[in-house]
Parts: sequence; structure tokens; C-alpha cells
Amino acid sequence: MDWNIGLWINHWIALLSDVEFLWPWAIALLPLPWLIHRFVKPAKKEQSPLLAPQIIQRLEQQLPPSLLTQNQNKTKGIPLWLILLWCLLILAATRPVLFISPNPFEVSGKEMMLAVDLSGSMKKEDMYLGGYDVDRLTAVKAVVSTFIEQRQGDRIGLIVFGTQAFLQSPLTYDLHTVKTLLNETAIGMAGNNTAIGDAIGLTLKHLKPNPKTGKYDNAVLILLTDGSNTAGQVEPLQAAEKAKELGLKIYTIAVGRVTHRTGLDLFLAGRSDIDVESLKRIAKLTNGQFFQANDTQQLSEIYQYINQLESTEHEVFNYRNRSELYEWPLGLAFLISLFMAWRILNKEGGGK
Repeated sequence: MDWNIGLWINHWIALLSDVEFLWPWAIALLPLPWLIHRFVKPAKKEQSPLLAPQIIQRLEQQLPPSLLTQNQNKTKGIPLWLILLWCLLILAATRPVLFISPNPFEVSGKEMMLAVDLSGSMKKEDMYLGGYDVDRLTAVKAVVSTFIEQRQGDRIGLIVFGTQAFLQSPLTYDLHTVKTLLNETAIGMAGNNTAIGDAIGLTLKHLKPNPKTGKYDNAVLILLTDGSNTAGQVEPLQAAEKAKELGLKIYTIAVGRVTHRTGLDLFLAGRSDIDVESLKRIAKLTNGQFFQANDTQQLSEIYQYINQLESTEHEVFNYRNRSELYEWPLGLAFLISLFMAWRILNKEGGGK
């Protein structure tokens, strides 16, 4: 029995050693009520009975002597329960937190932006996934989601583009959020045309260059499209030239088969003739590579290959989860206040 008590005590000592106070300076407010009680002159008796000094006098009359502390001088002291209440409020104000055991977190320093085409032609069902024919975007979501999971420690962002380019997710270590935002995309949500140049330009805008070199030393853009540049304010090769100057490597992926399309197809789904030559030039200009994916298997192999090319050493950091504890003293102070209010009202009701 004594052995169990000893273990219990040691457990709580170890637990309390992990408690820290984020605002320890709040403890300086602890003597404030005593200073007010000691140096501020008491209010005159003719004041309204609703003011605080009168309420405290009523409390002192209602409560038993055991709950009151009295000064040796003529004036009475502050009730013990008010002292306890104030101490609990100050304890809550110091923001005590419990730090839980540290978790390892790998960081590579690599920044990777994914640009995905959402133009109308991505609805074409010429990809195969799980035994079914699916549209191009569905296949892309499945493959890219797997790729994102494998990039632990990288900061990944997501750009979607059609007639316009939009930042769907800024660069973040939270890969689960990036996957969620990718899966929430829909064909046509950015327009039915294809603004490849704007997607590259938007990437350059949201990457942060190395402050020493002024270039994107560890940044990569993976641009996936099934068409050619038919919209936007920036020409793809012009944007690629700027990317080259800043050291951004671009991998370009053309998804889908190059087939002859009728005018009706172009009207319904948007133009999707893949401009392979431009995609090759963009990749070569920025020291990247061009890939052609005719089916889901090839697309998956391409992303796996890029994953191997961009493998980097990871540095392990430890971060500690923390749990806020201020609710406990604050809640206890609230319960004490309710109890004392109930006790006073109960006595007043019994005296009638």
C-alpha cells in the first residue's frame, strides 16, 4: 500500500514538473486586494447598499467565524473565501500549461508547389482507376494524394488553374490539409480554359527566396495539365524565363492522350490539345523534366520518379504538445462563487 502511494506521489511530482506558466508576471497582481484593503480609505456609511463594501459586510455577517480571518486591529480582514477566489483567478491568469512528451518532426527544407489543371477538358474519362474508367481529375487526385503523403517534412502548396490561377493552399507542413483541399477541387471551378503562364507566375509570387542568394534554392514546381495555354496574362515561356532567373525548377506533366477533337468537343469541354513542345521547353529551361502520362499507371510512376529525384535529407526536430490548464482554477473559482451566492441567498430566505 505504501509502495503504491509512493508511486502515486512520484507520478504527480513528475507531472507537475512538466507544468509551465506562460504569463508568470500575473502573479504580481496577487497582493492587489490586500493593498487596496490596507491603504484605500473605507467608503462612507451613507453610500448605496448595493456597493461592494456593503456586500462584503453582509457576507461577513452571514458566514461563520471559521471562514473569516480577522485583523488584530480594529478593522476586519478580507474573508478567506475571497482570498481563495482571488488566488484561483491569479493562477488562471498565469496561463499554466502542461507539456506532453515531445514528438519527433522531420523537416527537409524543400518547398514544393503543385499546380493542377481544372479546365473543362479534365472531365474526359480516359483514365483507369480501381477497375473503372474515371475522368482525368479523379485519377490525378488519387495519384497526387499518394505523392503528398510521401513528402513528410516538406512544405507543400497547391495552385489550381483554368481560365485563371488560384492559390488553393499556401506552403505548409500540414500535408493532410493540402490533401483535403486537393480533393475539394472540381472541374471548371477556375474556368474552362488553361492559364499555364499565370500558374507559374502565381507560384513565383508565393514562394520565398533564400535571403542570402535571392533565389529559390530548394523550391520545385510540378505543373500538370492536359492542354495548351489558352488564357491568362502571362505567357508560359516568359514565366519560365523568370523562374529560371530565380532558380525555380519546374517539372511539367502532360496528362491524357493526344487525340483529334471535333469543334463540338472543344466547345463543351474547352480546348485540350496538349502543347507538348511548350511543356518540354519550360522544363528544359528551368532544369526540370517533361513527362507524358497516357494512363493512371504512368501518372503514378511519374510522381514516384519525381519523389525519388527530389529526395532530401531530413533534419529531426522535437516539438511538445501542450494542454492549457487555466480552465481548472477558473472553473473552481466559478463553483466557489456559485456556492457562496447560494449559501447567502439560502440564509436570507430562511431568515424571513
